[in-house]
Amino acid sequence: MTGPNPRSKARSSARLAAVQALYQQQMEKTPLTRLLDEFHQHRLGRTVDDDEHGDAVYAEAEVAFFDDVVRGVDARRAEIDAALTARLAGGWTLARLDKTMLQVLRAGAYELIARPDVPAAAAINEYVDVAKAFFDDREAKFVNGILDALAREVRA
Repeated sequence: MTGPNPRSKARSSARLAAVQALYQQQMEKTPLTRLLDEFHQHRLGRTVDDDEHGDAVYAEAEVAFFDDVVRGVDARRAEIDAALTARLAGGWTLARLDKTMLQVLRAGAYELIARPDVPAAAAINEYVDVAKAFFDDREAKFVNGILDALAREVRA
């Protein structure tokens, strides 16, 4: 059995980095150009000085894909947020969601809405995996449910 192909792994890394960048943008209001430059220069595929694990290396990411997801979410935030809000349970708003969870959902929704070249199941599974990097299974199932509902509508 072989591991995931390098492009798949690079896209997975790009998705995780995109969620981190979108979180930073929301929390610090970092301008988009500066945000992308910071990730290109200091995060994507770079060594991290980590006391707990020694020097760790960020996995190589597909930079163009990372840029597309971050730019796409930024450009289409109102459309994406409306699509996500429509799938939340009654009484819930995006403002009530954990800030990281919101970025996972936004990035996943962007791919489902704007990247028909990415199979819906692949996008959903990838963002469920991203959610598992930050949350427990319950939250990962929430991501699966929201993105699956969105995919049924926008990919029908």
